[in-house]
Order: sequence, then C-alpha cells, then structure tokens
Amino acid sequence: MAARSWVTLLLLSLASLPAAQAGPVVCTTSLEAPPEGTVPVEVSRCGPVTTTQELMVRRFYSYSSPYARGIDVTHQITDILGIAMGGGDGTKVMGLGFPDQTIVWDGSAVENTYQVLLEQQSHPLPWRTADVSNGFCAGLSRGGCGTSAPAAPIRGLW
Repeated sequence: MAARSWVTLLLLSLASLPAAQAGPVVCTTSLEAPPEGTVPVEVSRCGPVTTTQELMVRRFYSYSSPYARGIDVTHQITDILGIAMGGGDGTKVMGLGFPDQTIVWDGSAVENTYQVLLEQQSHPLPWRTADVSNGFCAGLSRGGCGTSAPAAPIRGLW
C-alpha cells in the first residue's frame, strides 16, 4: 500500500512539472587554449536556433496581438485608450498607439527583419559577367552568330 501511494505521489509531481519543448539546436566544438604545461581542451557549446518562420511570426506580432487574443474585453478597452498590447500572447504593454499605428509598427518590424534576412542570404559583392550572345544575330539560315572570341575580356559594369 505504501509503494502504491509513493508511485501516485511521483506521478502527480511529474504531472505538475512544466512541459518541455524541443527545437533545433546547433552545437560547435573548439579547442581551447590550455594553461601552460597541459594539453588543449575540447569544448562543445550548444544553443537553440530560431527558424526563419518562427522569427517572422514573432516579428509580425511584435506590437499587436494575434486576432483571437486581441478581441477580448481588455484589448477593447486598451484600444479605445490608445494603449498597444502586443506580443504573442497579447499581454505586454508595447507603448501608446491605436490599432492602426500598431499595424504600422508591425509592418516596420517585418520589413527590417526581411532586409536582415536578405543580407544574410546574399553575397555583399554582386557577381557580374559579360553578356552571352543569343545565337540569332545572323539568322538561323546562315548558322547563327560566329564563334569568334572577343580580343579582350569584357569588364563588368561596376
């Protein structure tokens, strides 16, 4: 009987723990400089990764709350008073602004995030090449353009 109450108590305590959420994690390993006279130490560090979709959704709801959370009585009162309640759960006071202003703030947050994501995905120096001939400069009946190469390489337009 005591063992059964112990198991029940254990299950109840585990049920009261907050739910764990898993997400992508990136780990890096490096060799750290050791103190003098010892061997190098291998150190691994792991950290959570925010996906692009999660980041954009978080930015989209920075200053205004999602629809289901934004139509309760609290939000109706704060909207009339011009108090912006935002965040994913709609409980954070973001500043003074009516709903139309919070839409502008959310749009700016999404635009800035979009610009940063584009900069991360593209090379800072554009690749420039000479134009390729189209093959139709002399007509199909005469065999197209000649295959002679230009005397000097054509520079890009930068």
